[in-house]
Amino acid sequence: MGGCVLPALGMAAVGAAAISVLSFVSAHPVISLVGGAAVLGVTIYGLVLWQQRRARETRQAWELDVARSQEIARYHAMAPNEFERALAFLCARDGCSQAQVTGRAGDLGADVVAYAPDGRKIVLQAKRFSGTHKVGGPDLQRFGGTCYTVHGARVAAVVTTSTFTKQARQYAAHHGIRLFDVHGLAAWASRTGPAPWH
Repeated sequence: MGGCVLPALGMAAVGAAAISVLSFVSAHPVISLVGGAAVLGVTIYGLVLWQQRRARETRQAWELDVARSQEIARYHAMAPNEFERALAFLCARDGCSQAQVTGRAGDLGADVVAYAPDGRKIVLQAKRFSGTHKVGGPDLQRFGGTCYTVHGARVAAVVTTSTFTKQARQYAAHHGIRLFDVHGLAAWASRTGPAPWH
């Protein structure tokens, strides 16, 4: 019985509200017309703004994807020594001092050394790999064994044109090594993401 009463009361309230609205409209047709037009105009204006914002966001996302994909293609086309020079250039471009390529036989994992704008020493290891060749745990372990103790890094990072294995990510997290995969590199290079020392 109670289940029937509630819907009936709801219908009665809706009916009463509709009658009140109709009574107001019939008593004040001009005010109702102006008010209705104003509400309709505000609604349409809001929809237009929303569509414009959505279109702008879609366009910006597309432009960001294009910029990053172009950076990815450019770095994949480089030889390993060119990739190291490109990383040194990015460091210098973004305010580092004494950015230089140190990668050579016996470099013990330090391919690029620079000093951040706040004076911290940055040591980067460059891994110019294909997309299917991931940077693995042993790569991180070799770098982790020298970046702080031998090279005196305050910021140690591995930058690759590929991605990292789970083991590599775990090792890096445990030892405070920053990882920049192909997407992080593309964001850094296109100024749409942070540099390794941020």
